[in-house]
Amino acid sequence: MKPTAILYFLLFFPIIIFAQKKNESYQYHIHRATAPIKIDGIGDESAWNEAELATDFFMVLPMDTSKSSVRTEVRMLYDNESFYLLAVNYDKLEGDYMVESLRRDFSFGRNDNFLLFLDPFDDQINGFTFGANAMGAQWDGQMFDGGSVNLNWDNKWESVVKSEDDQWVFEMKVPFKSIRYKEGIKRWGVNFSRLDMKTTEKSAWAPVPRQFPTASLAYTGILLWDEAPPRVGTNISLIPYVASSLNKNHEKNAEAVYALQAGMDAKVAVTSSLNLDLTINPDFSQVEVDRQQINLDRFELFFPERRQFFLENADLFANFGYQTIRPFFSRRIGLNAPIHFGARLSGKIDKNWRIGVMNMQTGDNNKGTPAQNFGILALQRQVFSRSNISAIFINKETFDYENAVKNNTSLTRYNRNFGFEYNLASSNNIWTGKLLFLQSLSPNSNGNDQTIAGHIQHNSRRWNYRVQYEYVGQNYNAEVGFVPRLNYHGFYPTIGHLFFPKRKGAVLSHGPSTFLSFYFDKNMQQTENELPILYRINFYNRSELVVWTATNYVKLLRPFDPTNFVGDTLATGTRHFWHSYGFDYNSKPQTLLTYSLSGRYGGFYADGKRLRLNGEVGYRIQPYAALSLTWNYNRIDFHDAEVLPERLKNQSYDIWLVGTRLDITLTNKLFFTNFLQYNNQIQNVNMNMRLQWRYSPASDLFIVYTDNYYSDSFKVRNRALVFKFTYWWNV
Repeated sequence: MKPTAILYFLLFFPIIIFAQKKNESYQYHIHRATAPIKIDGIGDESAWNEAELATDFFMVLPMDTSKSSVRTEVRMLYDNESFYLLAVNYDKLEGDYMVESLRRDFSFGRNDNFLLFLDPFDDQINGFTFGANAMGAQWDGQMFDGGSVNLNWDNKWESVVKSEDDQWVFEMKVPFKSIRYKEGIKRWGVNFSRLDMKTTEKSAWAPVPRQFPTASLAYTGILLWDEAPPRVGTNISLIPYVASSLNKNHEKNAEAVYALQAGMDAKVAVTSSLNLDLTINPDFSQVEVDRQQINLDRFELFFPERRQFFLENADLFANFGYQTIRPFFSRRIGLNAPIHFGARLSGKIDKNWRIGVMNMQTGDNNKGTPAQNFGILALQRQVFSRSNISAIFINKETFDYENAVKNNTSLTRYNRNFGFEYNLASSNNIWTGKLLFLQSLSPNSNGNDQTIAGHIQHNSRRWNYRVQYEYVGQNYNAEVGFVPRLNYHGFYPTIGHLFFPKRKGAVLSHGPSTFLSFYFDKNMQQTENELPILYRINFYNRSELVVWTATNYVKLLRPFDPTNFVGDTLATGTRHFWHSYGFDYNSKPQTLLTYSLSGRYGGFYADGKRLRLNGEVGYRIQPYAALSLTWNYNRIDFHDAEVLPERLKNQSYDIWLVGTRLDITLTNKLFFTNFLQYNNQIQNVNMNMRLQWRYSPASDLFIVYTDNYYSDSFKVRNRALVFKFTYWWNV
């Protein structure tokens, strides 16, 4: 079947469902505060007695068929500068609250917590979330795609949590300057979420079906203002930084290098819903070290973006495409060359239109990469109830190309991508889907440089099924993207079903599922498939068990080292078949000691055998410390297969990745993290220690120390010490 024919099929297959907003009848009326409010977690001001009460939450988990048995009461108010929220979270059962630590942006499912989900445009697609766990650790994020949350987003707001014998109280203040909204709009989307670990109940004020997160903006109620939220006036934030570092490369026996650096970020609210981000000489040394991964695959691994400048409205750029078809991936910018300056305009033009414009200028890194410019334009238009159409254009330009190419022959003068995307989301979120078209433009391109993809998915309480198709041309080139695989047709059908026992017992639900994948070359000859069958058991105590079996076939299209470190490769065109089976288990999160275990045993490339055992054990001394140990062990045994290079025949390899992490949170403003990783696949031991003091909202002092050693001899490879001071100043 031709790609265009499949595209037409996916285009006309979806049935668009027009309907009124699901929770239209759940309305909260917010009024101006009649007296000042102090954020102290007590809520004894007279103004709170006059605020409307939201209570009688609906249970979402374990089941969504009744009201919650745990009582929660919420009130909201506002004044000229901020809006306020007071949540009283009553206990049903005795016992300590469960929290991981006092660290910001905690893991939702491992903490007693209360969260606010806010949709200022009531478009059921974009919004903000704020909240805290039962010990006061803050949670904030920007919402996109109707329910996803970017927790790396950060802004200025205040909160306090106080505990009593039978309840914990959360009180917060969010300045209007810290969010984006359209002036004059008196109707917003809103929902409140509560997770009580002792009863294992997750609940929400406006009901949400159990198959969706409480963050689902399709199920928000209505927040009605007695008058339009006030204009914020001048809204400019300057975020200067000063950083000093000391680096020494022991591998090259080089002298220690000291550097002093300064720069600034700025946020300018062009309108109350449109933000301009500026950066000059940015520094990203405070970013936490990436978790290493064992790579026994044939393709590049993905590591997420954590740099603050790229995060606000990041979905406009980063979510275009699919997980392995991303025309734009911001980590391609500035990790191997210095960024001199950059600007980004992003946000809402009105309820239906969003825009994102970015321009970044990098310098010469003196290692073969010359100065380059990156320009990106993204537009998004909402259609129907919750769907949207998007367009993107990406341009990468190399400066002084004629001289630069003499030192780096892999450089291109330019690389450009443009594309269009249609995202389907029904009013009740049951149906979702996507259609994607991408075109790359590079010097001497000779066709086959397009990408076409799409999927349609149905997600109900008992059934989940999806079909997805991808075509990536042989010459498609996204130098500023993440597209690890080229020249293929991919087809991925998925189906799963859940059974719910009629009588309450240890098991909440269980059922089978399968996630098939088929790959074909340009002549539609099959080159790879994976055929797994899973059975999942969800327990009432929130633990989970999955058992599975799978069959794999791979025809290699290029040479491949199955160990990814020995250096001897299997030949192009060789065919490999194997069977495997395994399990995954996650323990209940309500205990101080938690763990997860995963195992796999079966075949491998070249008639080999592979055993994988990985897991994580964590213990918390709440709320001040959390210690975790992770491991990933792989043993690969090769036999005397004909397709194997001689050096691999009858050999065995043990590949280890072991990591420990210690989090100490003395307060919700002072954090210490010690991260140690041992990886013999890349022959490296990494130690990273980071102290962060949030001395003022969104303002930090960082001290970071990093060591890298050889994994066999523990000889030092390099060391670095970094001090960084940032301050968030609202002009």
